[in-house]
Amino acid sequence: MAERKYSKKAQDKVGKVMHEYKHGELKSGNSDRPVKSRKQAIAIGISEARQEGDKVPKKASRKTAAKKTASKKTAAKKTASKKTASKKTAAKKTAAKKTAGKKTAAKKSTARKSPAKKTARKKAARKKSS
Repeated sequence: MAERKYSKKAQDKVGKVMHEYKHGELKSGNSDRPVKSRKQAIAIGISEARQEGDKVPKKASRKTAAKKTASKKTAAKKTASKKTASKKTAAKKTAAKKTAGKKTAAKKSTARKSPAKKTARKKAARKKSS
């Protein structure tokens, strides 16, 4: 069976601190302001248990904490770049379709005009010769 991360005493301490937090009695440090964040309340309970010598996991060193946040940020950037890349390609495709449509419309309109011009030229040439 896996060993507990937190001792029973540490759990009790965090429970008492959470009770204080829920009733608005928990203060952080020397200030008179009540703690508003649940995460901060848990952190206060764990640090108090650590001070009393209860079994609590060691604090993460600054280096490991920095690595974790950096890896999360890079992962978020990768997913964001994939999303923007797919949006860009979709935009390019729609732009290409629009320009292709305009080109074909231009070709059709010129193709329609040219036979009419030819017949008009022929008629004008006939009138001149007669």
